[in-house]
Amino acid sequence: MFDDSTILITGGTGSFGKQYVRTILKHYKPKRLIVYSRDELKQYEMAQEFDQQCMRYFIGDVRDKERLTQAFEDVNFVIHAAALKQVPAAEYNPMECIKTNIHGAENVIHAALIRGVEKVIALSTDKAANPINLYGATKLASDKLFVAANNMTGKHHTRFAVVRYGNVVGSRGSVVPFFKKLIEEGASHLPITDDRMTRFWITLQQGVDFVLKNFQRMRGGEIFVPKIPSVKIIDLAKAMAPDLDIEIVGIRPGEKIHEVMCPEDDSHLTLEFEDHYVLRPTITFTERGNDFTTNKLGESGVPVDIGFEYNSGENKHFLNIEEITEFNKLAGI
Repeated sequence: MFDDSTILITGGTGSFGKQYVRTILKHYKPKRLIVYSRDELKQYEMAQEFDQQCMRYFIGDVRDKERLTQAFEDVNFVIHAAALKQVPAAEYNPMECIKTNIHGAENVIHAALIRGVEKVIALSTDKAANPINLYGATKLASDKLFVAANNMTGKHHTRFAVVRYGNVVGSRGSVVPFFKKLIEEGASHLPITDDRMTRFWITLQQGVDFVLKNFQRMRGGEIFVPKIPSVKIIDLAKAMAPDLDIEIVGIRPGEKIHEVMCPEDDSHLTLEFEDHYVLRPTITFTERGNDFTTNKLGESGVPVDIGFEYNSGENKHFLNIEEITEFNKLAGI
């Protein structure tokens, strides 16, 4: 579906954006592939690796509605990956996080509607489910905006959906590169915030593939959640540096012991498919039905039990130390 199409990704110079561009160029022949971001140096560096004729690099901020509207001209598909993601930074700079993650989401929606974009997928996070930090709260608000946008389309055929997943192995700012740097610098120990801590675990490529698949699956209004394994952070440290001591340093501002992707309070809205879950909208769409039990690929889902919660601490699939090592190899760590 991406051959001879124009695709734009906001925040496209990030870890996800680079892998997404790499995957699209490998498997498809897009008419144009637009990287939209605000960092000229990262765009320059990215253009050294991706200089194909279809590539376009647009300097712009998702806070700028006019620039977004200009960039979205003749665009078929949008992936909204731009966000302020660092939990402590958001706690200390709340208004900046709100401007980018909430107002930026609103601007993406308006630009997509004005330009008649066919499909938009916004990237979310496990921290948006039952949020306790500002970053998670802004992403929950963003999720709600993108879901509700399907009721704003009017004569347009634009459809919006959300993809929510957990920690990406090896992404910038994540714990794996942090541990790796400490190990390479000869650290005597690795710092762990809490020895009970667990996280959902996914590679960049798995995240990209899941997003691509959901462009084909989506009806508009869904929150897609992949079935992925969990890790104990203390096991991650042991896998990466079995000979180093571990020091418990305490939870950072806004941090959870375990993460949730499908909250118990949304169990009445959650459908289980073979390899993923779908959270149905809490609102009713006026122009069409709210039946999401069968997606555009013909895959069928069934309601989960009332009280079900998809929680990293209670996940059925945990990676052991050997599996974590293999996972890191897949991620190029």
